[in-house]
Amino acid sequence: MSLDLSRIKAICFDVDGTLSDTDDLYMQKVSRYFPRFLFKNTDRAARRFIMWIEAPGNALLGLADRLGADDEIIFFINWLSRNRKHSDRSFLLVPGVDELLKQLHGRYPMAVVSARDERGTMAFLEHFDLAKYFDVVVTGLSAAHTKPYPDPILFAAKKMNVAPENCLMIGDTTVDIRAGKSAGAQTAGVLCGFGEQPELQKMGADVILEDTAKLMNILQNNRPDF
Repeated sequence: MSLDLSRIKAICFDVDGTLSDTDDLYMQKVSRYFPRFLFKNTDRAARRFIMWIEAPGNALLGLADRLGADDEIIFFINWLSRNRKHSDRSFLLVPGVDELLKQLHGRYPMAVVSARDERGTMAFLEHFDLAKYFDVVVTGLSAAHTKPYPDPILFAAKKMNVAPENCLMIGDTTVDIRAGKSAGAQTAGVLCGFGEQPELQKMGADVILEDTAKLMNILQNNRPDF
């Protein structure tokens, strides 16, 4: 499991769990209500619970992989992404993401590839003044289908004038990895969000990173001008 660094010409980032750390804040608040005599790992149980609330498509796809009902669940995921309502909330940034994007800006074309609605995605980016780093922002309605279909990544690649196979898709869930692999892109799974290493590896992630900021350590080997 490794990246072909010479292929990377553009980078696509998921938002929740990859750039945004808001769900960790919610997990800390919710986990206290999970009784320890019922849940061996209350943090993990709380994270899974929030995953169902915040990103039902991600959770459903994980279930689909176990039940062999991928096509039916993916259809429902796409319907959810087009009909869910935006919820107002506070934002947190995954540590080191702002510096990472600052360092990458101008060296690689970059895209946001989120299944969220445009309002919520832009609210997060503008809150931290991150929009200036991205050449394109792809949300749940930008392409014909959302993740885990490849359409959003193909759309982003076209906008960045880069072949899909020369993109690196970075995300925290199997949905992100699946979309990237389907588009022919390389994929990096990060452990600062909902995803867990075994499931990300099973889905075919080319590399697993402890958090999004660790991407810099890898790319520095590809670009001597860093």
